[in-house]
Amino acid sequence: MNKSTDLIEVIAANYIGDYAIRILFTDGNEKVVDFKPFLTKSLHPSISRYLDESLFKQFKISNGNLNWNDYDLIFPIV
Repeated sequence: MNKSTDLIEVIAANYIGDYAIRILFTDGNEKVVDFKPFLTKSLHPSISRYLDESLFKQFKISNGNLNWNDYDLIFPIV
């Protein structure tokens, strides 16, 4: 089994509104992930600050993961 071909990464992501992001993966799957429950339930200020929608929309794809503010908040794909 070749590990490099088994690795699933994010290749595209688009903010669609209300803390939801449409994500396209290297295996061809596309999913809409709703981050609102995670953000609203978090008690940690470094996470809940992303309830500021203008800040939340500033994600980037880095090394196949969704990344906010230079790894301040990251959602790795495993």
